Amino acid sequence: MKALPPTLRVNKRYVLCRIVPHGIDAYGKEVYYAVYDAVASLFGDNGAAEIGMSVVHTEGNWAIIRCTRGCEKQLQAAVSTVTAIGDMPCAIRPVLTSGTILTLKEKIRAAGSRAEGEGRENREDSADCAESNLLYAKKDIIIKGIPYRPVRVSREKIDLYKEGIKSQDSLYYTIKDIEELQCNQ
Repeated sequence: MKALPPTLRVNKRYVLCRIVPHGIDAYGKEVYYAVYDAVASLFGDNGAAEIGMSVVHTEGNWAIIRCTRGCEKQLQAAVSTVTAIGDMPCAIRPVLTSGTILTLKEKIRAAGSRAEGEGRENREDSADCAESNLLYAKKDIIIKGIPYRPVRVSREKIDLYKEGIKSQDSLYYTIKDIEELQCNQ
C-alpha cells in the first residue's frame, strides 16, 4: 500500500506542556489518561475524537502532545483544566505550539540547560551547610521531627507535603529557610 501524498495527509500540531510542580515524573500513559479525561469532559467524546490528541514524548516535567491542526486552542484549554496525573495533584501548563517535534525538544533542552546552570549556582551558594544537599537529592526533609516530601524545587521556592491517612499538610518555604532549618537541627 502506498503512502498518502503530503497534500492528502492530516496535518498535526504539537503542544509543549510543562507539568507543575517540578519533580513529578509522570509517564506518558498517565499524562495521556489525565489529558484525555480533561478533553472528553470539556468537549465530549466527539470533540475528543476531532482533536485527536496523543502524548508523543515526556521528559522530566515536560510533555509534548499531538493534536489535529486547528484544534490547538481547544487542546490548550483542556490541558489547563488538568488537576491531577494519576494520584498526584498537579497542573499542566501549555507553553508553546509548533509544527515539528524537533523544535519543541530543542526548547526542552534549552530550558534544561538553563535550569542546570541555576542549580549549579544554588549548590555553590549553599555549600556552607552539608545537609543542604538533601534538598537537591529529593529526599524527605525533616522539620520538627515530621518528614516532608519536597515537591517543587524551582529557583527560590519549595513546596513540602506531609502525606497522611486522614489529611495532607502543606508547607511553603524558600530554599534559604529550609537550609537554615536543616543547619539548626
